[in-house]
Amino acid sequence: MRAVFRYIRRNPSLALGIALLAMLVLFVLIGSLMVDIENARPLSVPALRPPSADYPFGTDRQGRDLLAVMVAGTPLTLRIGFVAGFIGVGLGTVLAFIAAYYRGVIDTVIRAIADIGLTVPGLLVLIIIAVSIKGTLTVNQMAIIVASLAWLYPTRTIRAQVLSLRERGYVEMAQLSGMSGPGIIFFELMPNLLPYLAATLVNAVSAAILASIYLEVLGLGPIDSPTLGMTLYWVYFNAAMINGWWWWWTAPTVIILTVFLGMFFLTVGLDEIANPRLRQSA
Repeated sequence: MRAVFRYIRRNPSLALGIALLAMLVLFVLIGSLMVDIENARPLSVPALRPPSADYPFGTDRQGRDLLAVMVAGTPLTLRIGFVAGFIGVGLGTVLAFIAAYYRGVIDTVIRAIADIGLTVPGLLVLIIIAVSIKGTLTVNQMAIIVASLAWLYPTRTIRAQVLSLRERGYVEMAQLSGMSGPGIIFFELMPNLLPYLAATLVNAVSAAILASIYLEVLGLGPIDSPTLGMTLYWVYFNAAMINGWWWWWTAPTVIILTVFLGMFFLTVGLDEIANPRLRQSA
């Protein structure tokens, strides 16, 4: 544990990313204890009140306390990102290892599907999928929609890493010793790629959050849920920027920037672990 803390102190990007995300976690945890989440529902409080002692973040035109909306909506937005990111990286990792290790026809098929999928405009596909689903979307359905394309890029990048590791001497020794293919994948290849997989997961979560916000701003998200993207949708729908209701869009914008900055610095820090050329000497 001490070695971990020492390394974090030597890796300012990783430390800053963890600190920013920890601030968000504390904001949600403390806020849930001090704020009535029911005030995130419409008509719960007086409408269009600027920030004050009673409403630190102000209220919107729908009569919602924006502090309660941020406390309730931040974990929902993060849930979409993490669910879609884990599904995308999990599926992409399985396909990448199978394709890169076994090669042959299966590698050709998986690589062709991933390459073709990456040439298609992803946002357009997500919009079509979201529009084709009838009824009001839920947060979990939103995560599944985003995850439907989240596996393409991890499949391609992880496959390239596995192809490189596959030619290493320790893999050949494992093959000569009679170890099975799944055994080599799980016990030889995957442990060496864990830092890279962690960095890929953070990137996938960030991309999933961004994709969900795009869809929600277009009005294709969970209308009944106070996610950050849906808050921005109502900002746009009610022309809050034109009308000078600056507090309505300030709170979600600051939290979204904090999320992406935290994810960015976390990725940079993890990339230093995954890439030996970027590692700093002790």
